[in-house]
Amino acid sequence: MGNRTSRRKTLPDNGIEDKTHIGGEESTHVNKGATCCPSEVTSNTPQISPPDDITEYSKKVFYKFVILHSEMDEMEALRIKNLLQDTFHIKPGLVFAEMPAGQLILQALDDAVNGSAWTIILLTGNLLREAWCEFQSHATLINSIHMSHKHNTVIPIRPKDNYLPRDKTPFPINLINALEEGSSEFTQLVERTFQESVYQKQYAIWKAEKESSGQREL
Repeated sequence: MGNRTSRRKTLPDNGIEDKTHIGGEESTHVNKGATCCPSEVTSNTPQISPPDDITEYSKKVFYKFVILHSEMDEMEALRIKNLLQDTFHIKPGLVFAEMPAGQLILQALDDAVNGSAWTIILLTGNLLREAWCEFQSHATLINSIHMSHKHNTVIPIRPKDNYLPRDKTPFPINLINALEEGSSEFTQLVERTFQESVYQKQYAIWKAEKESSGQREL
């Protein structure tokens, strides 16, 4: 896809709460006390210019995962995407930089999250430098509260380099056990987390919603 010229908007965030584990039969929940205010959008947004060889986003495809990332972590997000696709055969995947440049920013986030089975939050040292990046993370957690089939589908990943330490990770995200690339258990946890049965269930819901929306437009 060509270079993006639109700029993403920075938004505030509020708290979230509660914890269990993710992956396998363990899961992570966030309490409904968290709120976020999309109306408080400012014009200070990061610019993302993905390489020309990135696969274009398609609303006709239900992705297995989308990676939310800092503007500075675009190439790292692509590396993690390729790792999951090529090594673990979890595909197709998407990074947020691949979203269409002309879309409204909140609509793009909604499409990315609801058009994929899992939402990966890339935990690097750049996360805290961008208010928009933090908002993406918090918004996806809130989305997983209000949509029952999205429960436990937010997956933080700490890459092996330039990762965000646990003691510096925002509290709402820290409630979820992150997958750590540098851990000896990383492979096992990835295989336990990205279950085909979960993907198929979400795909069926997404497909039914698409068909229902198409019938209403006729």
